[in-house]
Amino acid sequence: MNIEIQGSLSNTTVQSAAMRRYYRLHAIIYDATRWSFLWGRNQVLKQIPIEKTANATFLEIGCGTGRNLDQLANQFPSAQLFGIDVSRDMLEKAAKTLIQNQHRVQLLETAYPSELPTTPQVILCSYALTMFNPGWEAAIEQAWKDLPVGGYIAIVDFHDTPFKWMERWMGFNHVRMDGHLLPFAATRFSAVHQSVHKAYFGWWRYFIYVGQKTVA
Repeated sequence: MNIEIQGSLSNTTVQSAAMRRYYRLHAIIYDATRWSFLWGRNQVLKQIPIEKTANATFLEIGCGTGRNLDQLANQFPSAQLFGIDVSRDMLEKAAKTLIQNQHRVQLLETAYPSELPTTPQVILCSYALTMFNPGWEAAIEQAWKDLPVGGYIAIVDFHDTPFKWMERWMGFNHVRMDGHLLPFAATRFSAVHQSVHKAYFGWWRYFIYVGQKTVA
């Protein structure tokens, strides 16, 4: 039995279409290559202040190949897991990765949906928001609206780089890297954890942020 991938992007935006084309090839090599520069993914999951036995609901925006959802399934054995992504190629990889937890995983082929199937206690964004150009502000705002009071957003992503050539190269790969995400997230949520780290002796920096929605 396979995990059903729900939704459709037949009426897609220009940005979503570009992402689908980009990941049609990269889905094949993603897990074999991205470990070398997508730093902090394990650490952000450890910073989520939810009891391991809780019947929590997690939503990952831009879940890709399901690597993080698989980690969450092991870390939170009673949790319900939802993953959304615009790339069917990536979701097909995720369905295979998550097959052992198919009874508590739902995958949606969509950009951020206007209505979620349930209310999440945690929304995870792992190296996704820097690729939402435009759309990163709207995604953070929508996450704030969708979370209940007391819910958490967990973000790990690129922060900035001192090198223009690095910024241009990342831009060529659809990634914006100019320190724009962390300050905005901090205006909407109350920080539970916030840290900025150097990668490869300072070629670039990435950040880990866990924030709580404290007001309605």
